[in-house]
Amino acid sequence: MSEPRPPLPPFDRKTATVKVQAAEDAWNSRDPQRVSLAYTQDSVWRNRNEFITGRDEIVSFLTAKWERELDYVLRKSLWSFDGNRIAVRFQYEWHDAGGQWFRSYGNELWEFDENGLMSRREASIDDRPIDESQRRLFGPRAEGDSGDIPLD
Repeated sequence: MSEPRPPLPPFDRKTATVKVQAAEDAWNSRDPQRVSLAYTQDSVWRNRNEFITGRDEIVSFLTAKWERELDYVLRKSLWSFDGNRIAVRFQYEWHDAGGQWFRSYGNELWEFDENGLMSRREASIDDRPIDESQRRLFGPRAEGDSGDIPLD
């Protein structure tokens, strides 16, 4: 049995927002082991066209991701919630080894178990090359910044 990871479902606006911010903070750490602890042992992911099952595969996936997506910075925004499910939209910026910057846009559907661990994650993501001068994400979200992310 896993240790509870509050807030627990069913979610209201406040607890869903807390869960989204916790996810953003964890992913911005770029620590695959830390991120994996928010998921059930047998969590199922669809990330773009990849299918991932379990924490070990999550750690492997994230390790490879952050080896190629350098200086990764993420913003998530609550889209909707109901019971044990949350929908988010997000943007993140990163560059490849050649120095090309990208802004990646996406949506995620999350489903949680009774202990507040994510049992399912479905992510659809598109990447757009940008010039370094077009960057707008520089490090973790500032304290008190709960602003929504722009569409572009």
